[in-house]
Amino acid sequence: MVKPSAQRTLALTYRAHMRVPASSTPDTTPRSQTDGPRPTQAQRSARSRSALLESAARGLSRYGYGNLVLEDVAREAGYTRGALYHQFKDKEDLALAVIDWVNETWMREVGEPSRRESDPVAVLTVLARGHAVFCRRDIARVVMALRVEFSGQDHPVGRELERIVDGGVKNFARLITAGRKAGSIRPGPPARVVALAAMGALEGAVIGLAGQAPYDESLAARAVAGVVGFDLPSGRGGPGIAQLREKKP
Repeated sequence: MVKPSAQRTLALTYRAHMRVPASSTPDTTPRSQTDGPRPTQAQRSARSRSALLESAARGLSRYGYGNLVLEDVAREAGYTRGALYHQFKDKEDLALAVIDWVNETWMREVGEPSRRESDPVAVLTVLARGHAVFCRRDIARVVMALRVEFSGQDHPVGRELERIVDGGVKNFARLITAGRKAGSIRPGPPARVVALAAMGALEGAVIGLAGQAPYDESLAARAVAGVVGFDLPSGRGGPGIAQLREKKP
């Protein structure tokens, strides 16, 4: 026979597990009045995909492709490994999807604002500052981490990364050429060579200045301006530079 104290313990455990208040009566309110419309299958699928991509992005930036464990990715996102494989064929498919997702996010948050500028110098400045802000998040380090890991390898992930990076170099080179023609960027080595150097300087700046907001944003712009050969537009130095000047050793 179960003792009364044991019965109370079992009851409390059951209520806690089922999330039923200890002193409640059955709720007869229709579900539609309390929970609202249920999400569609497409909405649930999109939500799980987004959570898995974000979890995988964090994992790739921290551990790299080779050390990424898909079961850990699923668990951190709050899903099972089966749910992950329902969305992605394998690790390669997941990594390619992450790269595409990160690139789309970058284009939305950094690329699109830069297109509102008409002057090449202003565009380069907005790109540099926006990239520094974007790189404050874990997901932004995915491309940098994977580029190092797949350097010199003929792999689908490495090829996709090089395609994206090459697009960035071409864009920088185009802006440099346009700025030189307009007289706002000083003459120098071939535009593509300078573009490669500028992107390298930008990546180096955001890596070296990790955790140094707000200075990272304005110093990233100065790094690009110095390599490309232009003066920062008035007001583009940002609060970071002003604070840096006021800060005493």
